[in-house]
Amino acid sequence: MRSLAARATTVAFALALTGCGSMPAGTTGGPAPAGSTGGSAPAGSSAGGLAACATTQLKVGITNTGALGGQAGGYLRFTNDGATACRMHGWPVVVALTAAGQATTLRHAQSTMYGAWQAPASLPVLKLKPGESAYAVVAASDHPAGSAGNCPAPYVRLRVSPPGSSGSVVVSAWLPGARSFLPSCASITGSPTAEVSAITPLSSLPH
Repeated sequence: MRSLAARATTVAFALALTGCGSMPAGTTGGPAPAGSTGGSAPAGSSAGGLAACATTQLKVGITNTGALGGQAGGYLRFTNDGATACRMHGWPVVVALTAAGQATTLRHAQSTMYGAWQAPASLPVLKLKPGESAYAVVAASDHPAGSAGNCPAPYVRLRVSPPGSSGSVVVSAWLPGARSFLPSCASITGSPTAEVSAITPLSSLPH
């Protein structure tokens, strides 16, 4: 397997920096604005003492979409649209929906080929001031496994809940950089391959 640095270099070369807006009002897509990477702090710091970011104070969209190394995906971007700082930590809950309404909850990734992300020993606690953003990689295999001739119908929407919040928003699963929706391909064992990383700053991802 290639090293993380080599994967990140390849991703940075191949990544399509295009965004896809969300479906309901109050969510956005597109390239990440400068200076919106979010602040990282260890648990127990001032960031840890902040309230978790509520769905109602976040704009959620998908950006930095593309396909690489057998995966297609993008970065979910969570932007603090409120008037006060909040924190994000852990895994968002992402449910992928096909056009027919079939729902699949994305598994927690420990590493991704797309985005060259690997879970650190201790997940960061991000302090988001108003206007700052945090990210999570969403990706899935874009090739049929084994003798399968093709993959099932793709996911067309993502229902996203930030960590610690019961509310959710729905964003389009269209990936402009890959010219496709998020694939719903299964693994050789038949399990879904769609996955989501933990919340991370943009600085930890190729962009």
